[in-house]
Amino acid sequence: MARTAFLGLGVMGFHMAGHLARAGHQVSVWNRTGAKAAKWKKDHKGEVAKDPATAAFGAEFVFLCLGDDPDVRTVFDALEPSLGAGMIVVDHTTASAGLSRELHERCKAKGAHFIDAPISGGEAGAINGKLTIMCGGEESAFAAAEPVMAAFGKKMTLIGESGAGQLAKSVNQICIAGIVQGLAEGLHFAEKAGLDAAKVIEAITGGAAQSWQMENRWKTMVEGHFEHGFAVDWMRKDLRITLEAARENGASLPLTATVDQYYADVQAMGGARWDTSSLIARLTRDA
Repeated sequence: MARTAFLGLGVMGFHMAGHLARAGHQVSVWNRTGAKAAKWKKDHKGEVAKDPATAAFGAEFVFLCLGDDPDVRTVFDALEPSLGAGMIVVDHTTASAGLSRELHERCKAKGAHFIDAPISGGEAGAINGKLTIMCGGEESAFAAAEPVMAAFGKKMTLIGESGAGQLAKSVNQICIAGIVQGLAEGLHFAEKAGLDAAKVIEAITGGAAQSWQMENRWKTMVEGHFEHGFAVDWMRKDLRITLEAARENGASLPLTATVDQYYADVQAMGGARWDTSSLIARLTRDA
């Protein structure tokens, strides 16, 4: 069993840290708001630290699950004095590849290791311990961290060098954005054509149009229920990172840029905290 620290007990991190504790690892947690950390301590076996440096001190693995680049940098700055030789910092935040490379170098200077490890699977994946984890970093550090991450991950893949995990997460979000927009338009078309959406989905699921989004979100999309997962605000953050990376590497992402603006429309409708399937609300608002 490993000595671990988990910094960031949000929608995902709360459950991920819990899985570490249930797996028998020693866990020290920290969260910006103390009430969330206190709730975690009530539900799980582990310790609550007063700050990131205290949580990380003496840990073999330090896990981060935060909001955006500025949050990661602030927390890393705070824990950096506790970094020691052989420690492995694993960042599950969806952040920029550039920041991951920077933190990799800062860990290296202390004899520690850094893995960028953004996650996919939503809150349900975190609750069930079935997350997909895309990693960038050194092979030896990944090999050491993999059995620990297995407490909350069902599939862990080392994509390449530092930053590669974050770039792979961008690929994931590009694909999701296009799929959800296509599903929204398909369902909207079915409604306008007077078709029974349930029968249409029954007919096409299992064929070439099938997707996780179709199987799990078509009904709530038709019903206008958007409280089932990853929020629009967070998707726009991820797409911002993706589009910035595309400008750097020369990738052409016209569909992704368009869907990003569609999500901006959803925000303007008051849907900032709706889940990503709410793209259909743009199409049905004037119906």
